[in-house]
Amino acid sequence: MRALQRDPVRGTQMKRLGKILLYSALAGAILLIAVISLTIGWRPFIGPKARPLTSRQFEATPQRLERGRYLAIGLSGCRECHSQHDWNTHGAPIIPGTEGGGQWFNMPDLPGRVVAPNLTPDPQTGAGTWTDDQFARAIREGIGHDGRALFPMMPYQDFRNMSDEDVASIIVYLRSLPPAHSDLANTEIIFPVKYLIRSVPEPLDAPVSSPDPSDRLKYGQYLVTLGGCRDCHTPQERGQPVAGFAYAGGLLMRGPWGEVSTANITPDASGISYYDEALFIEMMRTGYVKARKLNSIMPFGAFKNLTDDDLKAMFAYLRTVKPVQHRVDNSQPPTYCKLCRQKHGGGDQN
Repeated sequence: MRALQRDPVRGTQMKRLGKILLYSALAGAILLIAVISLTIGWRPFIGPKARPLTSRQFEATPQRLERGRYLAIGLSGCRECHSQHDWNTHGAPIIPGTEGGGQWFNMPDLPGRVVAPNLTPDPQTGAGTWTDDQFARAIREGIGHDGRALFPMMPYQDFRNMSDEDVASIIVYLRSLPPAHSDLANTEIIFPVKYLIRSVPEPLDAPVSSPDPSDRLKYGQYLVTLGGCRDCHTPQERGQPVAGFAYAGGLLMRGPWGEVSTANITPDASGISYYDEALFIEMMRTGYVKARKLNSIMPFGAFKNLTDDDLKAMFAYLRTVKPVQHRVDNSQPPTYCKLCRQKHGGGDQN
């Protein structure tokens, strides 16, 4: 009978153990919540921020069509990224018939398969069923027509600065493209990046005005931003820009164009301090710096379509960015650079 009686000491110990386990679990949960909140945040779990779509439509005026063509062909990279190229020819011209029809980025350093979709009005394989606001939200806020977060290789973080009128013009131009039937695979980003990129999109909740072209530096900054100059010419570490090296080059780019590190385009002596306006325009139009041939991943095939005034404004702004001493020389084999902590030609000379 005594064996069946409850042991008060043992009961007290079990209660104490239960409380310890409960408090430990609560403390662990609080710690986990704090760690997630202070690091990656909750967007990877609950999805990207996205504003509700509207029914707005952009009137297709001749002015918008012309401005949109100018931006999409010459500056923003819409046609460059969403078309297929002949990488065996200097300047990587677009293969006729693929304009705006999308392309797969054959780049081994990407975290999975990245595909620039078909932007033509084809209803089956393109953007024929997308609304104007789905287009606008994708371009500037990083939310695809299907609600997913776009991989930030699509430079929507830069395009947030695109004015309302310019985004309307680009959409009007894209609507004018001949429909192209293009069966491309979908983008498929590997774990955990496919979830981490959900933290990148941010809704636009205020109008964005067009800069005044008469303000040369401000307008030049606008053009340089939409042209993606900073993105390509800034080295990265684990997918993030290296602090203090904006425009200083050293970003390794591998693909069908070969293997090349981007140039330092700051006004430092190791950058482009020797450029003048005429040389800058010549480089942007021809893909040559005097006798030196540029790699075709530099989109001079698009930039050559910009006006002299716009190229001069871009150059004027680049002369004002912070000079960064950082030697990048693609004529030499890649070596470790102690400054940007990457490997590139001339790295051991820094």
